[in-house]
Amino acid sequence: MTMKEPTSKELFLHSVTRCLTHETFIHAFYLRLFDASEEIRAKFRFTDLEKQNAMLRRSLLLYAEATAGRTEALREVNERATTHDRHHLDIQPHLYAVWIDTIVTTARDFDLQWNDDIEVAWRTILGHVVQQMIRRY
Repeated sequence: MTMKEPTSKELFLHSVTRCLTHETFIHAFYLRLFDASEEIRAKFRFTDLEKQNAMLRRSLLLYAEATAGRTEALREVNERATTHDRHHLDIQPHLYAVWIDTIVTTARDFDLQWNDDIEVAWRTILGHVVQQMIRRY
């Protein structure tokens, strides 16, 4: 009997779960993100970071569900795309690459089981979401 290879969604969700067991994961991510881009740091200047931390925690789990085609998750991603478009938060498309690179780098440091397959899963799942955000920009 052969073991079934885990899907990108499974790899991503297990990795996210491992990362989120570390209380400092999200905080470390935001520190890196703000260091990576003055433009991004400025976007967050009036943000309640405690609320933002909870939102990111929820969003990471939501993204895997949306990529798997779950209707409710897709609806939420579309709502998030609207709030981030040029008429609202105005998150310009080039900023998403910084976001993905920063969160992947942070996850690599926090997930002790990290490997190339997990990195591909993170980049695949987040890439799908980012493409939706960019299309709706």
